[in-house]
Amino acid sequence: MIGDQATLYPDVQATLEATRVLVSEGFTVLPYTSDDIVFAKRLIDAGAAAVMPLGAPIGSGMGIQNQAHIRILREMITAVPLIVDAGVGTASDAAIAMELGADAVLMNTGIANAQDPVLMAEAMHHGVLAGRKAYLAGRMQKKLYATASSPLEGVVR
Repeated sequence: MIGDQATLYPDVQATLEATRVLVSEGFTVLPYTSDDIVFAKRLIDAGAAAVMPLGAPIGSGMGIQNQAHIRILREMITAVPLIVDAGVGTASDAAIAMELGADAVLMNTGIANAQDPVLMAEAMHHGVLAGRKAYLAGRMQKKLYATASSPLEGVVR
């Protein structure tokens, strides 16, 4: 349900209506959508089996443009998988999506349009694995000022 041909952004209202119809007919619906938490909740209420927000416009390779929205989606959506769908251009984009808590990343153009698609697919695989492990490990808190990481006590002088 594409709403705009230049950006390939989803038509959220049409997506919601299609989700309702398809779910009522017994389909498993995995809708491509915006990164709007309110709308994502509506899709889940309509029976969507996953929420698949764009990271950036389809085929753009720009990476995750609104990391805060993906983090909010992850925090508030736990009943269905969160799959970043669109905008992933390289392995670091996939790693970031996974570090933000995505359950998966759907990709095509980043691999298909790479100079070496097989090597890029392998890199994406490693990016997804690294990002997921980083998410599960729990990132250290960012701080404005330095903190000594070497112990100050118990050091032989």
